Amino acid sequence: MKTVDRKIGRQRRHERVRRAIRGTADKPRLSVMMSNKHIYAQLVDDEASKTLLMVSSAGKDGAGHKNLEGAKAIGQRVAELARKIGIREVVFDRGGFKYHGRVKAIADAVREAGFKF
Repeated sequence: MKTVDRKIGRQRRHERVRRAIRGTADKPRLSVMMSNKHIYAQLVDDEASKTLLMVSSAGKDGAGHKNLEGAKAIGQRVAELARKIGIREVVFDRGGFKYHGRVKAIADAVREAGFKF
């Protein structure tokens, strides 16, 4: 399968998922993005078109790894920062990626921290 086909497929899946998912100030959208080098997670309020917080493996507060351990660390960091700004519930947006591996590790780490999806 060509890289272009995979990228277009992921974008189509993401658009399909996003039709049903909306983040609010009380229950923001936890968006996950993975590149070849890093993992990114952000909380987004779609009503106000604002990003509430962002964590990545590229930043100084990130895990620095793109593997499962890095994904768990990013999920824990998102939960820690979200708790500081008073958020307890999120809507999970897998970004068109399959729900396994690193995407699932982020979701599980946030759930373990006491957040509801």
